[in-house]
Amino acid sequence: MSTKNSGKIVKVSGPLVVGTGIPEIKMYDVVRVGKEKLIGEVIELRGNKFYIQVYESTTGLAVDDPIETTNEPLSVELGPGLISTIYDGIQRPLQEIEKLTGFFITRGISIPSLDRKKLWDFIPIKEVKDVIYGGDIIGYVQETELVKHYILVPPNVQKGEILEIKSGKFTVEDVICKVATENGIQELKMYHKWPVRRPRPYKQKLQPNEPLFTGQRVIDTFFPVGKGGTSCVPGPFGSGKTVIQHQLAKWADAEIVVYVGCGERGNEMTDVLIEFPELKDPKSGLPLIYRTVLIANTSNMPVAAREASIYTGITIAEYFRDMGYSVALMADSTSRWAEALREISGRLEEMPGEEGYPAYLAKKVAEFYERAGKVVCLGGEERTGSLTVTGAVSPPGGDLSDPVVQSTLKVVKVFWSLEDWLAYARHFPAINWLTSYSLYYDSLEEYYNKNLGEDFVKLRTEAMAILQKEAELKEIVRLVGYETLSEQDKLVLETARMLREDFLYQSAFDPVDTYCSGTKQYFMLKAILQIYHLVKNKIETENLTVKQLITADLRDKVSKLRFTPETQIQQIKEFAENLNL
Repeated sequence: MSTKNSGKIVKVSGPLVVGTGIPEIKMYDVVRVGKEKLIGEVIELRGNKFYIQVYESTTGLAVDDPIETTNEPLSVELGPGLISTIYDGIQRPLQEIEKLTGFFITRGISIPSLDRKKLWDFIPIKEVKDVIYGGDIIGYVQETELVKHYILVPPNVQKGEILEIKSGKFTVEDVICKVATENGIQELKMYHKWPVRRPRPYKQKLQPNEPLFTGQRVIDTFFPVGKGGTSCVPGPFGSGKTVIQHQLAKWADAEIVVYVGCGERGNEMTDVLIEFPELKDPKSGLPLIYRTVLIANTSNMPVAAREASIYTGITIAEYFRDMGYSVALMADSTSRWAEALREISGRLEEMPGEEGYPAYLAKKVAEFYERAGKVVCLGGEERTGSLTVTGAVSPPGGDLSDPVVQSTLKVVKVFWSLEDWLAYARHFPAINWLTSYSLYYDSLEEYYNKNLGEDFVKLRTEAMAILQKEAELKEIVRLVGYETLSEQDKLVLETARMLREDFLYQSAFDPVDTYCSGTKQYFMLKAILQIYHLVKNKIETENLTVKQLITADLRDKVSKLRFTPETQIQQIKEFAENLNL
């Protein structure tokens, strides 16, 4: 970025720097601060002063040190080379920084986000004289074995006619296409820049009508999220938020995964960086990293960069959505992002809102989640893409009245309520089936009935009713004891136990149980409810007891269903259909 104008520092307060002397500076301009040219962004203008949040440690900055503006907003580079790269919060490639400076990031370091030397084999799909629009695909690069990276015309390019288009091996800086527009000839490269705070445009937003399968039974069956939907996972420390985020990133049937570690502990992010190259994609058998972009902004990195990391991640995710892909973004955790907002707001001396958070917290949270969606992409050809956003929230002490949780719940449509008492009881995922909810049931009902089983929704409703009934009966058992219950009520408790222990419980570390397909979920649920109906009938007609009918052998068979491999689903189907007590 070329620096044209310069001013000077008048005040330094942690990551906030106040400058003066550049009258034409604009909001969100990227600036270089001090002699080491630290990266910062203008976040407020007051009179002849401008306030900068600096994305690096401000130690050593002094009054009268120079400030230079680039006259450009904070932007990301979008093009081949994103997949399997690990970036920091402002899209600096961490592997390349390590080669230059070792394990610690040197202040003021500036490296291109995309490799400028690597040659990519560009295959055009448009020809000379074709008319193109902003958002059109002009060709592609096979970025990894799993991802065909489509080269997009930047959304802000006007309609035009192709004068020249090349084919062969090029770097991202080479001009591959020339277009004649009303404003003259425009040269297109394999990458373009986009401001992170501006949502990428699309033609139309659609209602999500198919689920994002995650392989987690409690989510897919009871609290599904649609492709293009929003969900949040609030929970106290130790309840398994990060493990759930990792599971979603590993197994969700999205074509591209963007994982943002925003203020996470370094060891948790290390787990992701070590595991993902080794994990195999369930569909192709290739490493998961071949379809993943990782953004690491851990808790020991500068606090201001956390705020940017969320926007960096979602802009990259929108870019892949615009290619027509199904994209899943995991943000862990938005509480740390909100804490960064609170710190910057405090240093700006703004009037604090609830618990010290800025008054505009709810607006910022809503703007972030509203960038999710299933959309008709820009361009002349008809194609749809989806971006599903899942945010982890870490309220202090697991208090769900926390402003970040409340602001999030007003926007998202799926709430997975994590409970520490479930985690302490070793029940994982520790999602409370009584307090969680999904608002996608109606829009996904047709898909479930058509693709899994015509009675799937009926089975789910019945299973949830049994679990709710169990909660009521437990209160009675505490007061008057188990033996006072009728056989029908004992059957409800026994069925609910099977649902909890053999269906809702799932081990992330068991090679078979870690992922459960939709078909397997359907037959497992059918088997448990089939037992319920058969036993209920026997109790009513033959006056038998639950103890006589649900034997240790039957319980053992049900508990083994979880560990039946996907290749042997037929066995579960036969067990469900041929049950005879």
